[in-house]
Amino acid sequence: MSTAPRIAVDSADRAAVDGRHIRALTFQSVRMEYLRHVLSELSITAAGCRALVIGSGRGLPARGLAQLGFEVVAADPSPAATALARDADNGLGITYLTSPAEELDLPDGTFDLVYCADTLEITGRPQTVLAQAARVLRPAGAFVYDTVNRTLVSRLIYLGAFQAFPGTRIMPRGRYAAHRLRRPAELAEALDRAGLSAKDVSAFKPRDVRGLVRATRGRRRGTLTDEQLPELVGMVLEREGSPAVTYLGYAVRRA
Repeated sequence: MSTAPRIAVDSADRAAVDGRHIRALTFQSVRMEYLRHVLSELSITAAGCRALVIGSGRGLPARGLAQLGFEVVAADPSPAATALARDADNGLGITYLTSPAEELDLPDGTFDLVYCADTLEITGRPQTVLAQAARVLRPAGAFVYDTVNRTLVSRLIYLGAFQAFPGTRIMPRGRYAAHRLRRPAELAEALDRAGLSAKDVSAFKPRDVRGLVRATRGRRRGTLTDEQLPELVGMVLEREGSPAVTYLGYAVRRA
């Protein structure tokens, strides 16, 4: 009889199923595609600019920004994730901090861009997170984020498939809750209260939901590695789409 896999976030054990890392791997391509769009829209040149990644996990978004030419600081509340990110740095010179998003120990107005990953759908204090991000941004700096909408479909996937159903569970139970998932309009209001002007929301989703199911089941069975999942899931950006589950967006700090 097969044994259920161990579900563990920020684990160095390659046999453990780490849904947070799986999510980061499958999101990376659309995150970087959207970031390049934002940089173009705002005429931001990475060289000579500083970027902060909130909720950096094992450092994938931070490494992507560093490869674009930013000087990058990566902050995450997990010491284990910070250690894994530092080990994977590959000489990029990123500064790694273990810090909760709600209490960033960083000076005011020192970043040109803040990317918020794996945070807004987790925190119980989103307004504090946004206030901290706005505080460390320079005037006219960009706040970029991805998060999870609160819809019937998103609840079925994030609360059901990803953390409850035995055949597809990849997350610890309780990591996601319906009240912590936020609709774009709700987030736009929170951004405004933090002094950030919302500019865009873009949906993204798997190319084919059957690929997502095959990926999660295959990873649980051990027939697929983490590195094989992005191609199988095939996340695509929908600039004009209404987000049924996940979406990206950006805002600009007001003077």
